[in-house]
Amino acid sequence: MSRFSARSVRVAGAVAVVVAVAAVAVAAEHGGAGGHSAPLFTHEKLMDLLWRTLNFAVLVVILVKFLKKPIANGLAARRQAIRNEYEDLEARKAEAEAKYKEYEAKISKLDEEVEKIIAAAVSQGEAEKARIIAEGERAADDIRRQAENAVANEIAEARRRLRAEIAEEVAAAAEKIIREGLTPEDHRRLIEDNLAKVGAIQ
Repeated sequence: MSRFSARSVRVAGAVAVVVAVAAVAVAAEHGGAGGHSAPLFTHEKLMDLLWRTLNFAVLVVILVKFLKKPIANGLAARRQAIRNEYEDLEARKAEAEAKYKEYEAKISKLDEEVEKIIAAAVSQGEAEKARIIAEGERAADDIRRQAENAVANEIAEARRRLRAEIAEEVAAAAEKIIREGLTPEDHRRLIEDNLAKVGAIQ
């Protein structure tokens, strides 16, 4: 018999003894008061009470014996359910903490990604600015070269026209010399003047 069953039997026995002693005490009190009053409990009634008490004690022992295992199993199942629920709560707590750390890491990475995107945008903007400036400088160089070429062409064309005019003037002067019979000194001076003009044009 287990400790729980033995304790139940002892409790039932103690209850029976207390009831029997109480019954005897009550009977003695009513029977010793001058003998005029009838006793409250007769021998038959006391024996009946004793047997009822013993039956109750036996019933308690039987109930304890047969209900102990189901009750113990129920309590064990309840304890296991509580333990399982606690373990489930602990697992959920650990999962929540893991998700929190994961989200925190994602937020940290998101901040890093935002910084990288901003840095890339700034770098791209600087590169685009440098490209636009370089294209502007190339366009300016092209315009400057075109302007220089146009000016050089205009100067060359002006020199060509001037040489043609001077050649015409020389031819006209030569024709005049021949026609008017200029002196050699006049002829030499006229040629030197024309040559000086040609040198100034070059």
